[in-house]
Amino acid sequence: MNAFLDLTSLIFLVIAVVIFWRLRSVLGTRTGNEKPPFDPFAGRKPEIEPPPAGDNVVTLPREGRSDPREAVFARIDEAFPAGSANTGLRAIASADRNFDLDGFMAGARAAYEMIVSAFAAGDRAALKPLLSREVFDGFSGVIAEREGRGEKIDFTFVGIDKADVADAGIEGGMAQVTVRFSSQLISVTRGRDGSVVEGDPQRVAEVTDVWTFAREIRSSDPNWKLVATDAGG
Repeated sequence: MNAFLDLTSLIFLVIAVVIFWRLRSVLGTRTGNEKPPFDPFAGRKPEIEPPPAGDNVVTLPREGRSDPREAVFARIDEAFPAGSANTGLRAIASADRNFDLDGFMAGARAAYEMIVSAFAAGDRAALKPLLSREVFDGFSGVIAEREGRGEKIDFTFVGIDKADVADAGIEGGMAQVTVRFSSQLISVTRGRDGSVVEGDPQRVAEVTDVWTFAREIRSSDPNWKLVATDAGG
C-alpha cells in the first residue's frame, strides 16, 4: 500500500515538473526590462517631447493667433487715419489695454443722451456719477437757478446724427477724449404758469456739443466722466 502511494506521488511530481517547464518556456522569466502594463486611462505623451529647460528655444505663436491690440490700432487708423485724434487714441490704447474705440464711442453716445436728459429733468442723482466734480457743480447751479424761477423743461431726445472724436491724449495720467456730438432734440422751457419761456414744442432743434470725457489710466474704475463741455465748435 505504501509503495502504491509513493509511486502515485512520484507520478504527480513528474507531471507537475513537466507543466512548470512548459509554462516557463511559453511565458518566460522576468528580467527587469519588461514593459509596464498598459493603462488605457493614462494620458498620452506628446509626439514631440518638450525641450529641456535652459535650451535656447523660441516658441513661435500658433498659426491664426495675433496680438489683439493690433486690431484695436487698426480700427483707430481706419476711423482716424492721421492727426491728433489718431496719435492720442493710439497712446491711450497703448497705456490702457482694455480701451476699445467702438466700445468707447458706444458708451459716449449713451452717456450723452443720459446726461442731457437728466439735466433737462433736473435729476442730480443721475448726473453725479457721470460728471466730474467741477462739471456737476456747474450743472447743479444751473438747475438750482431754474428751480428758483419755477421753470421746468419739456424735453424729448430725438437722436444723435453724428459723433466724432475731435481730439484725444493723455495728460497727467488722465486719458482724455473730446467728442463732437451732432444731435436732434426738442426742448421747451416753461414758466410757473406753464407758458413757453424758451423753445418751440413743434420744432426739432439741431444741436452741436463738444464734450471731453476722462478717466485715470491706472484706476480700476473703467468708467469715464464728463470733465468739460462746449456748445458748438
